[in-house]
Amino acid sequence: MAERIEFTRNYSDLCTNKGFQFEFYCDRCGSGYRTRFKPSVTGTVTGVLESAGSLLGGFFNSAADISERVRSASWEKAHDDAFTEAMQELKPDFIQCPRCSNWVCRKSCWNNNKGLCKECAPDLGVEMSAAQASRSVEEVWAHAAMAEEDKKLGKENWRETIRASCPKCEAPLAANAKFCPECGEQLKTKTFCPGCGAQLKPGSKFCPECGEKL
Repeated sequence: MAERIEFTRNYSDLCTNKGFQFEFYCDRCGSGYRTRFKPSVTGTVTGVLESAGSLLGGFFNSAADISERVRSASWEKAHDDAFTEAMQELKPDFIQCPRCSNWVCRKSCWNNNKGLCKECAPDLGVEMSAAQASRSVEEVWAHAAMAEEDKKLGKENWRETIRASCPKCEAPLAANAKFCPECGEQLKTKTFCPGCGAQLKPGSKFCPECGEKL
């Protein structure tokens, strides 16, 4: 029975007729290693036979067929040997996670303390630092100084609806304006309850203070 060749999906085959070369990369970060180019003896022979067939003609017209047979037999065997050698050379730099089955690089993506890849078991220090940074950004946005026109809302009416575009001409509004700078449409209209005089929100059907139907 022929010997089976173990392989993984995290590699690229860069081989040509002239020789063999492979790249193996991490499933998580994408970084990896490339084997040094290894010249192919059968590839050289193939090239010689093809050149002979094209230059001399006659008996050597069959050189192309011969070179094809050389490639299909000896070259493929040499390719398998080179692939197996490359696997053995670079396999120590990668490890398979027992949880997600991904092959990751030991250098950056393996958590030695947990015995898992960092996708399954992230470094807590790194995660804490990232969480703190994210929280800091949120606080910056929350406490950022408001523009002068927005400060005019005041604490007593901060729930006032601020339009992003004019309801008439649909022009975008750069500020919390009272009138549209494009068409002059009044943007802030105030309505009051006829019963108790409370200010009403646009579209209200009943007064939220006294229940008067509008």
